Amino acid sequence: MGGEGDGLRKYHDRRDFGRTGEPAGDGAPGEGGRPRFVVQIHDASTLHFDFRLQVADVLKSWSVPKGPSADPSDKRLAVPTEDHPLEYEEFEGVIPAGEYGGGTVIVWDHGTYEPLSHDRRGRPVDFAESLAHGHARFRLHGAKLRGEYALTRFRGGPGRDAGEDAAWLLVKTAGAGRGHGTPDPRRARSARTGRTLARVAAEDGGA
Repeated sequence: MGGEGDGLRKYHDRRDFGRTGEPAGDGAPGEGGRPRFVVQIHDASTLHFDFRLQVADVLKSWSVPKGPSADPSDKRLAVPTEDHPLEYEEFEGVIPAGEYGGGTVIVWDHGTYEPLSHDRRGRPVDFAESLAHGHARFRLHGAKLRGEYALTRFRGGPGRDAGEDAAWLLVKTAGAGRGHGTPDPRRARSARTGRTLARVAAEDGGA
């Protein structure tokens, strides 16, 4: 996650939009209503899941090597990456070899979420503020992921959360609603198009 004021600078600096089909982001504010989330499977140098939550006008992003779990006893490592534009929620395709993150991407799940963080007096806390303090709770409303989750920073502090030493845990809250477990990423199908990674690579790889 970029530091305050960075916006999409790091995202833009890492990409050649003349080569990649990833959205550049126009800086337009998001639509009203609940904020959005997306989970993408990314077959890059390492196969992993990308977990993204809309916060204001960007998608705050984490790389989750093993993917989100529906089991509250599974604590999944989540490594922060740069902010992405809101349009990235719909991105599915092949990032060209040689580009940052080169490889195939599918949208495994997307939907909305409800911020649930409160202070000790039970008053709601701004979601960006709760992330800055290193602990945020939220309820996902996706096609596959549903129920309450929490992101907790256990290494790296405010202002350093984009550093190599930063790490979070993504955990489903005990007793929350049901949802899909972690899929086999090679067999998983897109929530947008029903395609697998292999099919997207075959159909979009020459684009």
